[in-house]
Amino acid sequence: MEWKKSFKGEGCHNPLMTQRFGADPYALVYEGRVYIYMTGDVIERDEAGNIIENTYSIIDTINVISSDDMVNWTDHGSIFASSERGAAKWGRNSWAPAAAYKKIDGKDKFFLYFANSGNGIAVLTADSPVGPFTDPLQRPLISRETPNCADVTWLFDPAVLMDDDGQAYIYVGGGIPDEQSIALPQTARVAKLGADMISLDGDPITIDGVSYLFEDSGINKINGTYYYSYCSNFSVPSDKEEELGFGCGEIITMKSDKPMGPFEMCGSVLKNPEHFFGLGSNNHHCMFEFAGKYYMAYHTRILEDAMGISGGYRSTSIDEVTICDGIIKPIKATREGVSQIKALDPYKVQSAATMADMAGVQTIADTDGKMLVTGMENGSWIRVNGVDFGKEGAERFELALGACHGEGRVLLYLDGLEQETCIGHVDITEEDSTKTIKIELESKPVGVHDLYFGFVGNDYQIKEWFFN
Repeated sequence: MEWKKSFKGEGCHNPLMTQRFGADPYALVYEGRVYIYMTGDVIERDEAGNIIENTYSIIDTINVISSDDMVNWTDHGSIFASSERGAAKWGRNSWAPAAAYKKIDGKDKFFLYFANSGNGIAVLTADSPVGPFTDPLQRPLISRETPNCADVTWLFDPAVLMDDDGQAYIYVGGGIPDEQSIALPQTARVAKLGADMISLDGDPITIDGVSYLFEDSGINKINGTYYYSYCSNFSVPSDKEEELGFGCGEIITMKSDKPMGPFEMCGSVLKNPEHFFGLGSNNHHCMFEFAGKYYMAYHTRILEDAMGISGGYRSTSIDEVTICDGIIKPIKATREGVSQIKALDPYKVQSAATMADMAGVQTIADTDGKMLVTGMENGSWIRVNGVDFGKEGAERFELALGACHGEGRVLLYLDGLEQETCIGHVDITEEDSTKTIKIELESKPVGVHDLYFGFVGNDYQIKEWFFN
């Protein structure tokens, strides 16, 4: 069997997913998982079918993935956020999401904020971090009619802070009003959110002193200090970089002892992706804490580069953050990414759309909202990292299928796609559509291994799996 080639390098965990693009990442930690919400970049083409530069104009979805180990990511599909097919039908686009949750009337409620291009902020609500989401306002939460927002060049890129006392804050804005405002655009805003999380408690105020602001609000509270972060614009004079401590398109931090400032400058924490990968773009980030460590999610163009295209289509990566004595150390963006923090349990039902890497597969939503793996051909595969079969090992395997209109075989391998590492296989026919197939394994896996699913045939779907 000739196996297809991954878009990730050997041993690399970045970008997080390769079945779709995902830009402007934002993290929500909930019940032992981190959920990453991303702008749903879509490849645009001209009338002849040629790929053209990303204009962002047709983006109306938000992609969601989650993980409890930082390496194996479960694809939850796309949230249809705006336009006629989305929840916020009054909006055209869904850019740069931010997410939060709060217990309201004794029940956890989830809130998804995003920008309708550069002209306002929408908010959607749901009872689950992956939806379904609805629009409770049927209008923007923040618009150019909102006090102190009419002159914000780009009214977009929200970030949300849920403070320890239960008060939430939203940070938005960006852009340069004119040539005289390059060094101090004064286009960043912060406001208190109402107790319902879908209203404002007071007018937004200007965040003063945000030097060379471009876009991309970020906010974190670390050991009692509030860190506001943003992307610098692309007009930073080269002869001022040493004095300022940053250059063009970098992630900059400021700090305060109050959530609404005033903030004082700290410095750059993440250079533009061009510095690390040779491909520049806007720089969008989200810093978050998970399982006792801090991480930085950001986007790059390394996926489109691996695909052999060039159009500003972005994908999300994560690297670790080091904080010493209240100082966030400069972060190195890598292809390797972060280490797995816990083993995956194969004796629990796992979504087939959970993977550390893959080649030649797609994911789509089933009628119940769960994701299906599809589009496989001869030589397609999925890898799940760090699967712990324990000391006793597994004897059986069960595979739940979606619709099947063809025939194929799913082969199970440990630690590589070599014949000698195969521990079993599942044969699939059209008659097996939506069924669960159970097999006895050819050999018993014990201990921790990377698990590979190798695919033969086509026109079938897989939904869930587990061992016993």
